[in-house]
Amino acid sequence: MLYLWLKAFHIMTVITWFAGIFYLPRLFVYHAMADDAASKERFKIMERKLYRGIMTPSMVLALTFGIAMLFTASGRVWLSMGWLHVKLALVLALIGYHHACGRLVRTFAADANRHSDRWFRWFNELPVIALVGIVLLVVLKPF
Repeated sequence: MLYLWLKAFHIMTVITWFAGIFYLPRLFVYHAMADDAASKERFKIMERKLYRGIMTPSMVLALTFGIAMLFTASGRVWLSMGWLHVKLALVLALIGYHHACGRLVRTFAADANRHSDRWFRWFNELPVIALVGIVLLVVLKPF
């Protein structure tokens, strides 16, 4: 029963984390296109609040619930399975992406962005690959 509670909270926090992971780079697109000071300042506030107030706490909670699931009987069984190792590698890549977003928040805050809105549009697509991979691995458990 504990495993199911952990799983439910893990899913909720992962959804919240992904909402931020998808939205923050979209803010970067608009911020890179902004040409007036008021808009740029507004984007800085939105980016900081999203990253610090929603994304980072969601990531920490998703990881906490995920790790806690590994300590249950079901989790210990799955730890020996290859699909979980691949999923965890994708999660590590997402953690790296999350921190890259944090660096970009700081870069925009310092008015030092060097990337175009087009670059951010491509950057915004990267977590989709991880999401598709993770969902397929968790549902299909292929190996």
